[in-house]
Amino acid sequence: MDGVLVIDKPAGPTSHDVVALARRALGEPRIGHTGTLDPMATGVLPLVVGRATRLASMLSGAAKTYDAAIRFGCATDTYDATGRVAGDPDGPVASAVEILPPDQITAVAIDAALARFRGTYDQTPPQYSAKKIGGVAAYKLARRKQDVTPSAVQVTVSDLRLRAYARGVATVSVTASAGFYVRSLAHDLGAALGCGAHLAALRRTRSGSFTLEMAVGLDVIAGERTGAAARLVSLDHLLPELPAARLNERGARRVGHGQAVGPEDCVEPAPAPREGRVRLLDPGGRLLGLAEPRAGGLLQPVVVLV
Repeated sequence: MDGVLVIDKPAGPTSHDVVALARRALGEPRIGHTGTLDPMATGVLPLVVGRATRLASMLSGAAKTYDAAIRFGCATDTYDATGRVAGDPDGPVASAVEILPPDQITAVAIDAALARFRGTYDQTPPQYSAKKIGGVAAYKLARRKQDVTPSAVQVTVSDLRLRAYARGVATVSVTASAGFYVRSLAHDLGAALGCGAHLAALRRTRSGSFTLEMAVGLDVIAGERTGAAARLVSLDHLLPELPAARLNERGARRVGHGQAVGPEDCVEPAPAPREGRVRLLDPGGRLLGLAEPRAGGLLQPVVVLV
């Protein structure tokens, strides 16, 4: 039971809740996720199962695509609709407040403001986030009413488009690097337009090579239980963007012992990158692990799956 199970996460449960349900359903304790989704968010949540957990760090670093609804006219402490109106820590939750559309906000104005959030820039995560401050998650400090300012993180937005705007709510699609907060985008966009804004809804449509078309609901997993293993994306189909070296039998044995392989161990050598990782395949195309290039044309295994 090794591979990736792509879940279409519903609104409500945390990513940890989804992992816990999958562990019970599949009877497999080695399950993790490759990028947290907030409880209010829905969509693609890839779960690494079995030996695929060794690839979690590689998979979680992939770019992600979202459809987001941003409501203008009210900023919140959490930067989304679950938070309280900014500036009023004991006030109402934004989702329970009637928010009138700001008169000055138009689709043209929003589209112009979005331009500053494309490309590579430093983004400040929300106070209510898992970012660590002095070893403590920022959201824990924020809940204690402590002043919290997470350090800015460099992010890259490769695509950001306004899809629609009506009655104070903009629908945007965004593709960004790992670590990007759509909640911060909503908050910062509201600040740029001078009216305040927060994230009203969020749906992840892609995480790396995993899409909504590949995803399955939690109810299906709970119903199929161990039968859901048939839905796993196998190890051999993971990380297709990495170059691959197909090894001969000798090379495959060396990888199993964590030993470096050279050109004489390859049936089909991989392109020789100066940096980055290479997939190592056995003669039949099965993924054996990942390697990094070393001097002399050697490939040193850094992740072994056999």
